[in-house]
Amino acid sequence: MRKKGVWLWVLLCCSTAHAGESWLDVELPTIDVAEYHRPYVAIWIQGKGSRDVHNVAVWYQLRDGSEKGEEWLKDMRQWWRRSGRGLDMPVDGISGATKAPGQHRVELNAALQALPAGDYLLNVEAAREVGGRELLKIPFSWPAKAAQSLSAQGETELGRLQLHLEP
Repeated sequence: MRKKGVWLWVLLCCSTAHAGESWLDVELPTIDVAEYHRPYVAIWIQGKGSRDVHNVAVWYQLRDGSEKGEEWLKDMRQWWRRSGRGLDMPVDGISGATKAPGQHRVELNAALQALPAGDYLLNVEAAREVGGRELLKIPFSWPAKAAQSLSAQGETELGRLQLHLEP
């Protein structure tokens, strides 16, 4: 009986070790300006030629526990038109606080598992008060046939995006 328990534990550990891990690394650059505000960021997946949107993350500011930060979500224009205006924020598991400059990892396993096979665009849009707006897109196919790393480079509000996909 004890051996069966050990083998079951080994089997579970090995099966999760082989499960594909997919993520997105988002760089928010340090911007040297007199009045800096952390950017609002929306990350979503959209099928090529489709209106279906799968929200992955929305980082925005809540001020003093009020909902004032929500009024600026519309500055992320592409995300707002495709999905944002139809959401009742905050959304559990998707929305969160703005992030400081640096590298931030977003796990994609749950979002990708919900997708049927096909061609997609990973969209990352950032907008900053007293700043600019930037939208980057990374095309990819799902499910991945092999491990792959895809990237895009921002110019103002976003730095380097690195998408890592595992089958």
